[in-house]
Amino acid sequence: MNLLTILGSYSTDEKCRELLKRLRWPNGVRCPRCQSKIVYPVAGRKQWECKCGYQFSVTAGNIFGDSHLPLETWFAAVLLLVEARKGFSANQMKRTLGVSYKTAWYLCHRIRAAMLESQQTKLGGIVEIDETYVGGKIRGNRNWSKNKQAVLAIRQRGGPLRFFRAKGVTAETLSQFVREHVSDDVELFITDDYRPHAIVGYPFGKRHKTIRHLNRSYVRGIVHTNTVESAFSLLKRGIIGTWHQVSAKHLPAYLNEMAFRFNRRKDSDLFVDTLKHMVTTPTLTFKNLTA
Repeated sequence: MNLLTILGSYSTDEKCRELLKRLRWPNGVRCPRCQSKIVYPVAGRKQWECKCGYQFSVTAGNIFGDSHLPLETWFAAVLLLVEARKGFSANQMKRTLGVSYKTAWYLCHRIRAAMLESQQTKLGGIVEIDETYVGGKIRGNRNWSKNKQAVLAIRQRGGPLRFFRAKGVTAETLSQFVREHVSDDVELFITDDYRPHAIVGYPFGKRHKTIRHLNRSYVRGIVHTNTVESAFSLLKRGIIGTWHQVSAKHLPAYLNEMAFRFNRRKDSDLFVDTLKHMVTTPTLTFKNLTA
């Protein structure tokens, strides 16, 4: 979908609510409180009432809840965010939608809150792992990584990408991520020659392959980390060229956004898929976001 299609197809509140209703309750409207299907429309209001006495709307209890923005504005914001390969800044959202910066910033973060991947399935096949650092540094400080945030990426070739903010790039930290997200019967586990990777790859035996960047070796047949490094390149272009500054507190939200969009880059229904996540994600209050 493109912006003109969205603006034409969902130009009224009624049309937006009808789509959200189908996405939230594909098998019929249910009460969010007791899950009963015995609900009745409330005359003159965009709500239903359950036999338990609870009145609710399609935006009750989810990301859209407690928002005074028109749903048409929400839909435009969702499309702008999911179609921007390198991300979409709150300042640009402010200018495009004609809202305040605070509203645009909160709006972007509410959409990001729904961009969470299901990480129950472990990665298999050929898996690459690498780490990088993002953020600023104190001028003249020899400990260049002190003011930076470590980001770990695990990517399955031809499959999903996962980003994580790590407290440190140690063998213990890396091993924990690998145990949680990489299948034991992986075909190949590929790393560079960073020393902790030898410990991380030990359980995979001969299936652990290393590319020695210190020897200026970058590709050896199918052994390389270029696939995961391309994901880091996209992330850094987003931070430097789009967002400009990302706080350590909110970094995981931006990582989730990047991975969510990257893993669905060939999905023609990315807009609808994102809305589907939003109608099932609990409300994110401004108080909790800024706590």
